[in-house]
Amino acid sequence: MITQKQIEDTISFLYKNSVIELPNDVKNALKKAYLNETNETARFNLKAVLDNIDAAHTNGIPMCQDTGLPIVFVKLGNVKVENLYHGIKNGVEKATIEVPLRPNVVDPLTRENTGTNTGKGVPLVDIEIVEGNYIELTIFPKGFGSENNNAMKMALPGEGIEGIKNFVVDTVLAAGGKPCPPTRIGVGIGGSSDYALKLAKKALLREINSKNPDNRLAELEQELLELVNSTGIGPMGLGGNTTALDVKVELVDTHTAGLPIGICIQCWAARHASAIIRDE
Repeated sequence: MITQKQIEDTISFLYKNSVIELPNDVKNALKKAYLNETNETARFNLKAVLDNIDAAHTNGIPMCQDTGLPIVFVKLGNVKVENLYHGIKNGVEKATIEVPLRPNVVDPLTRENTGTNTGKGVPLVDIEIVEGNYIELTIFPKGFGSENNNAMKMALPGEGIEGIKNFVVDTVLAAGGKPCPPTRIGVGIGGSSDYALKLAKKALLREINSKNPDNRLAELEQELLELVNSTGIGPMGLGGNTTALDVKVELVDTHTAGLPIGICIQCWAARHASAIIRDE
């Protein structure tokens, strides 16, 4: 059996790692953007971002003051796990003390802070059943400078691909510099209203250089990236060639009467970390 203690220690480690060390694909994309940028203000802002990433690594401190809302994606195979949710919750609380993390979790009405980054329904946990004798845990600390700019639309079926493109660009233009670009953008198409947004968030777990196995979606991702970067919003919203590092699209089937579209925007600090625990 995979113990509660294993879950707790893994989540604590992943949370700490995710807020201090940016994934290599994101760091490399930011470096590439800096080298290719022609706007001097944009280059200045990208250099500041890269220096910030180095400082976080050198000093072992979070790269951003907003250490996010704890979201955990679980791939659960054919294994026995002791008190999975309690292990995740305890791991978040442990990381909050040890890193330390900024306490972000509040009652949405009274605004009273729990002080632990846990609370009613938090951490948010998504469980996907998979084959194999393992459990995979992914921590996705979501800052709300970017989360506040997410969008969802129940489009009409006739709006089609052009409607999707227009909605993505309109959402990016409305967000401007608020989500701390250069961003990563996840787009979820299909399912239901809530599922489209979940797909959009899950899309951001893919590596930047990964190619969508569905050629239709691979082409759409590239076209959307070009459209977003043509807006000229640029790093920190002050102009430049790189408004987004990438756009990732995920799709599931939906009802004949609808075209749900979810958009999840992630800031330059596209933080997440994963680990696999095997039952051996």
